[in-house]
Amino acid sequence: MPLPRPVLLRSRRPADPTAGWWAYVLPLALMLASDYKLRSRDVDQAVGGSADLTVLLEIAVYGAAALYLVRRFGLRPPRRKITGLLTAAWVWAGYAALSALWSPFKALGLVRGTQLLVTMLVAHAVATRATPADLRRLAHAFVAIVLASVAVGVAHPFPRTKHTEARFNWLYVHPVIGGVYLGIAVLLVIGYLIRWTAPAQRQWRVPVYLGALAVLAGALLATQTRGAALGAVVGVLVLLCTARGPKGRVDVAVVGAAVGTLGALAFAGTIVAFVARGEDAQKLASLNSRTELWSLALKAYAESPVYGRGLGASRGLFLADIGLGGGHNAFINALVDQGALGVAAFGVLLLTLSIVLLFLVRHRTLRADAGMLLGILAFFVTDGITTEGLAAPANVSGIWLFLLVAWTETLRRQGGDPLPADAVTTTGDAGAEPPPSAALPPPAQVGDQPQHA
Repeated sequence: MPLPRPVLLRSRRPADPTAGWWAYVLPLALMLASDYKLRSRDVDQAVGGSADLTVLLEIAVYGAAALYLVRRFGLRPPRRKITGLLTAAWVWAGYAALSALWSPFKALGLVRGTQLLVTMLVAHAVATRATPADLRRLAHAFVAIVLASVAVGVAHPFPRTKHTEARFNWLYVHPVIGGVYLGIAVLLVIGYLIRWTAPAQRQWRVPVYLGALAVLAGALLATQTRGAALGAVVGVLVLLCTARGPKGRVDVAVVGAAVGTLGALAFAGTIVAFVARGEDAQKLASLNSRTELWSLALKAYAESPVYGRGLGASRGLFLADIGLGGGHNAFINALVDQGALGVAAFGVLLLTLSIVLLFLVRHRTLRADAGMLLGILAFFVTDGITTEGLAAPANVSGIWLFLLVAWTETLRRQGGDPLPADAVTTTGDAGAEPPPSAALPPPAQVGDQPQHA
């Protein structure tokens, strides 16, 4: 009589590698301290260097983040050769912070410059020590925070100014900043929702992602932030075209054309009303007075074209003339504050980040994350046409720019699936998908990954 075969017990799936809680808690803490306020004050008070309890708490959070990293990892030089992308990020952050020394608003410039360096320090630690699993936790925690913020905004609306009475926000977060949070969250949710071939990377069930997407998209439209809404549309298109490879591009061409046509026919009046936002033709033509501001900004740039007027200068130079603070355009803001040198450093950073992500998209195992990051970058560049956050320190856009750099570096250290030799010789397409039987590289050890130059 044959003996029964023994039953093999499936071992538990090993936990995702992690660098520690700091890799996702510290970046989120910097964002919340920078943007989430329980009071509102005029721009001229910030430019004047006055500090209240909220400002002191924000500075304390940045200081605590820097002290934690120094205490844990020290200030020793990096053991690995840093990449060109990290070098570009440090050059931009370093020069922008240095420009605070010749800013007309020195107190503001020095504080913001220090915050910028702390943000880059956190991003560098994440880039060299964290894992993609850490960044997935950060992404889902970010979405959860934004969903909770929407609930707060619905349950307890805070007093609003005459310019934001009909626009959704929460706490004293301006609708423009709220639109950035919502736009990033929308792209993150879509980025994980479409991962049909990698469901293990999802941390929630599909119905949860769908419900979150509906809430976030509705809140984004309710903010009436046109730049963030347009940025989200562009970001979603880029994400879908890259995160799923050639199949994604076909889906966008077919489905996008059909949905776009039906949407334009069915909701033409709603779209026009959203774009107009009750403003007259003169205001729309001037992009809500932005073109007037940009004319003043170019005059200010002409006074110091090479080195710029200094970090924080754009926050106060135009208050007396037009009543607006900041450049309301990322590149113009950098042009005024850091001059031609600063714009060159800023442009090199964005270009290097884009090129590296485009190379990572060619790897099957990295394509989902890299395409999602490209979508978020496209969102920021589009939104940066009407807001300066991407080129300014201590705000969600500027912090996420460095997070994109850090996330990209974790993907590079992880490495992608090697392409089979026969796939290259027969098709000649380096971006072709390897067969399922292709061997996977062994998982890298946390904190001791080789760094590519």
